[in-house]
Amino acid sequence: MNINAILKEKKMTKYKLAQKSGLSNTTIIDICSGKTSVRKCPGETLFKLAKALETTIDDLLADSMIERPPFGIFRSNVCHSVKHMGDLDFILHVLEHDLIRNYHKRQWHPESLYLLAMIDYLCRVNDLPAAIEYDDLRVVRFHEPIYSSSIIAMSLAGATDAPKIESVNNAIPEFLRHNIVEGEVRNVV
Repeated sequence: MNINAILKEKKMTKYKLAQKSGLSNTTIIDICSGKTSVRKCPGETLFKLAKALETTIDDLLADSMIERPPFGIFRSNVCHSVKHMGDLDFILHVLEHDLIRNYHKRQWHPESLYLLAMIDYLCRVNDLPAAIEYDDLRVVRFHEPIYSSSIIAMSLAGATDAPKIESVNNAIPEFLRHNIVEGEVRNVV
């Protein structure tokens, strides 16, 4: 988990973390801002951070060890997972592993909301109740629409917003709630 998320969760300031860990305020600010990578911190620094935050060194390093794929690849992987696992197994997998909240804690908001929209969509088409533990995320909406790269390419190639407008008109409501423009999640190759 990212250090800023842990601080927020524990309602702790960077200043308090510096005091509690014995590290300089500058060191804490550099790590929290990303100027200094957690992966490149000396073991002693990681130990002090983990102890002050009441977590493990593994938890501190977890996010830095995970490569974030481009959002288009993430979307495609989710759709392929639904296709291969089936609706119900996919829903169970996401909910059992709390993937929506885990992405949100990493501050991977497009991924988190895309998964939530997918779960909500699959629940609707399968007449299942929505997972209420994500009600706080259902009200989140991106300021700018997130389109697939193919829609963006068609708009640029034709020098028109017609493909974007059409894709919004045909978007799945659960995705559009978050301003994610998704029209097809079933026909993936």
